[in-house]
Amino acid sequence: MFGRLGAPEIILILVVVILLFGAKKLPDMARSLGKSARILKSEAKAMKEDGSSGTATPAGPPNNEQPPAQRTIQASPGDVTSSRPVNEPTDTTKA
Repeated sequence: MFGRLGAPEIILILVVVILLFGAKKLPDMARSLGKSARILKSEAKAMKEDGSSGTATPAGPPNNEQPPAQRTIQASPGDVTSSRPVNEPTDTTKA
């Protein structure tokens, strides 16, 4: 019953969405959805890189341990107005 959406059903859904939200708000909504998707993608990529680099470190005690450098987190790629430097959290579980 709900598994088969044809062209008339999709057109009807789009018309209802346009009537509910108005034509002026739809581009803004699409733009914010795109920004959110880019942020999610970049954060997932950063987490994956952090996870893969963390497992490749040797198990021995570190020599000349330096404080971590500051990293800049951006709201979306290329958006420098909302970027801010942050300190990386330190792992206090290691002896």
